Amino acid sequence: MRIVAGTAGRTVLVAPKGHNTRPTSDIARESLFNIISANIVGARFLDLFCGSGAVGLEALSRGAAEVVLVDSQKLAIQAALQNLNKTKLCGAQVMESTAQRAIAKLSSAGRIFDFIFLDPPYDTDLLEQTMQQLCNTSLLANTGMIIAETDSKLAVPPPPAAFTLVDSRKYGRTSFLLYSINSHGGECI
Repeated sequence: MRIVAGTAGRTVLVAPKGHNTRPTSDIARESLFNIISANIVGARFLDLFCGSGAVGLEALSRGAAEVVLVDSQKLAIQAALQNLNKTKLCGAQVMESTAQRAIAKLSSAGRIFDFIFLDPPYDTDLLEQTMQQLCNTSLLANTGMIIAETDSKLAVPPPPAAFTLVDSRKYGRTSFLLYSINSHGGECI
C-alpha cells in the first residue's frame, strides 16, 4: 500500500495490525481520485473510519488544503499517525473518536468539508447511521460530495432524502457511491 500520486507519491504506507481494518487498494484509490481530481486542490477533506489514513493522505498529497482523519480504533490511529509522519505532509488533524462523536464535535465547531469519505465496516449499518447523522449537520459544503466505500456484493440502503446519488463505480469487490446535496431539497428523518 502506498500513496499513488502527488507530493508524497510512492511513499509506502503501513496498515493497522490485526483484522479490524480493510485498506482501500491502491488501484481503487487511484480510480477514485481520477474521478474527483479536478476538485481536490484546496479542498477540505474529512476521512471517517480512516483506518491507515491512506485515502485522506492521498487527498493531502494531491493538494487538499486540510484533512481530518477519524477512527475509533487505537491501532488504526497509530498507523495513521505513522503514515502522516512518513509522508511528511502538513495540514492533517488526527482524531481518535467514533464517527458519531467526531461529526458532532466538528459540526459544533462550525467546520465545513468539500469531501466526506465514509468507509465503515461492511457488515454493519454504520453507513446508513452516518449518512443520517450527516444529513442533520452542515458539515458538507453546498457543492460538496460524500463518498462512501462499500462492498459491491452488499445491498446499499437508500440515502436520506437530503442527498442524491450522483455516481457509483465498482472496482472488484469495492464500490464507491458518490452523493451530493439534493438541489430539490429533502428532509432528514
